[in-house]
Amino acid sequence: MKINTILFDLDDTLLGNNMDTFIPRYFSLLGEYARPLFDDSRQLLQELLVGTEAMVQNTDPALTNREVFWQVFLARTGLDPEETEQFFDRFYEEHFPQLEAVTSPRPVAVELVEACLEQGLQVAIATNPLFPRRAIEHRLAWAGLPVSEYDFALVTSYETMHAAKPHRAYYQEILERLDAKAESTVMVGDDWENDIQPAAALGMAVYWIAPGEAQPPNQGVIAGYGSLEAFYRWWMAPGRWGD
Repeated sequence: MKINTILFDLDDTLLGNNMDTFIPRYFSLLGEYARPLFDDSRQLLQELLVGTEAMVQNTDPALTNREVFWQVFLARTGLDPEETEQFFDRFYEEHFPQLEAVTSPRPVAVELVEACLEQGLQVAIATNPLFPRRAIEHRLAWAGLPVSEYDFALVTSYETMHAAKPHRAYYQEILERLDAKAESTVMVGDDWENDIQPAAALGMAVYWIAPGEAQPPNQGVIAGYGSLEAFYRWWMAPGRWGD
């Protein structure tokens, strides 16, 4: 079947962003910002982790990840719902951009996305929807792919999704939103358990953005593997698109 939809993971796929570096800096920045609410940043970290784990476990189609997070976070902290969410919204708008310094753009990402759009594909950003939309928009801009300039069919975020990686329900929801079939969709990502396994299990073609010289745990489930540059060459090979 002809491919008409392509899903891209964001961090360490379209954007160089090592989570082992990014997450500690993110928590440190957020902890400093949130001192008016949490004198002990360790308490904030604990509550964030509990709320995040609740989102990861969520597959209730009646609850968005955002609703799950705030139900848990507010129940455990007793903070005012409206004021607290507005407080953290300001963080993502005004302070989160400082984290750009620990990321690095991958120039081929822009050329690749533009090529896919020119081919008439639906292009979706299938990043784990554990962050607010604004945080994801910032990271796309750091990658050279601002949402104001690129017509993405979907950008998954915690406001709109009802499951997260690695659940198949997350990928199934994407397909439903895009009115796409698994067999006409390609998933491109760097995380074997979050990106490759669940998408392949639904019948998507998958391409693994392998770290360094790593070898795939199961080569039988992937269409190919290598760097983002290698994927671009593979994808643009004569006769590849629509095969």
